[in-house]
Amino acid sequence: QVQLVESGGGLVQAGGSLRLSCAASRRLSGFAIMGWYRQASGKQRELVADINTDTGRTNYADSVKGRFTISADNAKTTMYLQMNGLKPEDTGVYYCILGGTPYRGQGTQVTVSS
Repeated sequence: QVQLVESGGGLVQAGGSLRLSCAASRRLSGFAIMGWYRQASGKQRELVADINTDTGRTNYADSVKGRFTISADNAKTTMYLQMNGLKPEDTGVYYCILGGTPYRGQGTQVTVSS
């Protein structure tokens, strides 16, 4: 079992920045892919970014490329999403997930005002 807890969400004006964190209950050995999804009201869930913690390879949705940066610590216990240049369309609940598993956090709300 793995528990994931997100933090760092909040209300920010357009153009601002937030840094989301995802803390795991234990070292995530054996789980190479970690990522962030977001769910906006009335829209489908969207993969924002993911990272292969073994290789460091990252993947981003086109809508966030150049603005968001995903990273993970070497201990594989915490993952981050640095969000810069936030736009109102980035508003939603952000969840961290472990690729290929049903594990996900409770989510953290990000609201970007125009």
